[in-house]
Amino acid sequence: MCGIAGIYAYGAASPEVDETELIRIRDRMVARGPDGVGLWLHPYRRVGLAHRRLAIIDLHARALQPMHFAGDDLTIVFNGEIYNYQTLRAEIEQSGFHHFRTASDTEVLLALYARYGAGMLDRLRGMFAFAIHDRRNDTLFLARDPYGIKPLYFSNESGAFRFASSVKALIAGGGISHDRDPAGLVGFQLLGSVPEPFTIYRAVSALPAGSHMTVGGGGAGKPIRWASIAARLSDARAAHEPVDAVVAQAALDSVRAHMVADVEVGTFLSAGTDSGALLGLMRDAGASRVRAITIGFEELIGTPADEVPIASEVARHYGAEHHVETITRQDFADALPQILDAMDQPSIDGINSWFVSRAASKLGLKVVLSGLGGDELLAGYSTFSSVPRTRRLARLMGTVPFAGPLARSAATTLVPGWAARNPKALGVLQFGRSWAGAYLLRRAVLLPSELSASLDDDVVREGLTRLRPLDCIADTMRPDPKSDIARVAALETSNYMRNQLLRDSDWASMAHSLELRTPLVDWELLRQIAPVTAKLASGAGKAALAKAPSRPLPRACSDRARTGFTVPIGQWLNPRQDAPSRLDSRAWSSEVAQAFA
Repeated sequence: MCGIAGIYAYGAASPEVDETELIRIRDRMVARGPDGVGLWLHPYRRVGLAHRRLAIIDLHARALQPMHFAGDDLTIVFNGEIYNYQTLRAEIEQSGFHHFRTASDTEVLLALYARYGAGMLDRLRGMFAFAIHDRRNDTLFLARDPYGIKPLYFSNESGAFRFASSVKALIAGGGISHDRDPAGLVGFQLLGSVPEPFTIYRAVSALPAGSHMTVGGGGAGKPIRWASIAARLSDARAAHEPVDAVVAQAALDSVRAHMVADVEVGTFLSAGTDSGALLGLMRDAGASRVRAITIGFEELIGTPADEVPIASEVARHYGAEHHVETITRQDFADALPQILDAMDQPSIDGINSWFVSRAASKLGLKVVLSGLGGDELLAGYSTFSSVPRTRRLARLMGTVPFAGPLARSAATTLVPGWAARNPKALGVLQFGRSWAGAYLLRRAVLLPSELSASLDDDVVREGLTRLRPLDCIADTMRPDPKSDIARVAALETSNYMRNQLLRDSDWASMAHSLELRTPLVDWELLRQIAPVTAKLASGAGKAALAKAPSRPLPRACSDRARTGFTVPIGQWLNPRQDAPSRLDSRAWSSEVAQAFA
């Protein structure tokens, strides 16, 4: 896991690469890679690549980046891990195409690109964002994994293309505009995170997940999508195998792949099914010693929201070495400046990830597994029933002439207080008849009609025009995944998980130089699970995961009602609030918005 950066001055009138700017970008990401540093400039100084290294596979200096291939014909900077690199390496060696000088997955990427070009991407199992300069035709090739686990941002201004693993790093370079993008500001207020490809800066965009792009002498080409969650779900043929068997085999295969490392691999452990099952599967995959990390909160001790007691029972069940850290209000107050500095784009979440990553780092761990993605993969959210239900209700009500205006008028006249407190209920007819609209109703922090309370009207107007939220959401469900469960899986995976959960996990873990791996967010795992996705309703998927380890989860964990991870931020931000509460998204949103103002 690393931080990557680069500048390509492709314009004829563009000045050569500013080495000091490139170093500023690189070193804004020092926490992403404290183990090594690298810089390479093309002899003509039209291209420069930079790297910060967190050493996980092949810890020797020979694996430092930027790494070259065939002299200087190809030069790469790479962030991520390729879990099937040993298999790919063996195939290349057996073919006689290349003799490897390192034991790293980075060199495997170079060899694959030399042999297959962009076609290499279909062979990769892992999380990745990388850039390869091809001296033979003076192009820069960039690519990102199907889920977008690893970030990659770029700017293309005045004949110069810049990229990095962090938005804040690009800005720190000093070479691009700081103008805010209304689409990013609106996206954050609307959804609690900034939807890709937008950021809060006009000059910076995200390379979309599952896309690649090429930059040459004529400029930057448009991103080309090479992998789609919706397409993988749509292309799957229904399987007759039992859900339990498919989930157990696929999950164990993924955990085994995600444990490949030359350093110790620990795990995050909550009271939920996903992280508990991963711990059991780590044992099944051959881990003789596992350190599991749980965080608790002082305000939640003794309440049903306290994750520690059940997590402790799961750790004992699997013989794990359990480490618990209890977070207090003072811990939060002391850490708040660091959290906001590490937060690369505004988000209403990520606090728990930051604290649990800090706890893992204190133990000396460099790699951990996380149960993130289980709810999206195995239909664990209430949205898998509520979104289709909202859509059916809206379509039924839509058959009644003037139902929408009449309902809104009656509610605002007869029960104005209720109408003000329940804008989503009144928005069912406006949004609920489409999948994108029904999903927006479920996941929105604010509806479009409420944005003017937080942003200037001009910003709202331009932001909504640029963002086109319903179109953006609808695009993540194309091609049609064919079943309601698969449709919601595509929506949750490509929106909430991608733009918030994965992004927050990345910045929060990398702030502590910790590589976070997600076995339940895996391209090969999705291929194996997709044929039974339509069978996952009514808790079948999560029940199957609970039984996946050879020693199933204890009943206290598997039978626990899903509550979501509780963070007492309402009490932290307002000491007069006594009762434990779920994360207060609006209060925290205001705090974050001020930090990014």
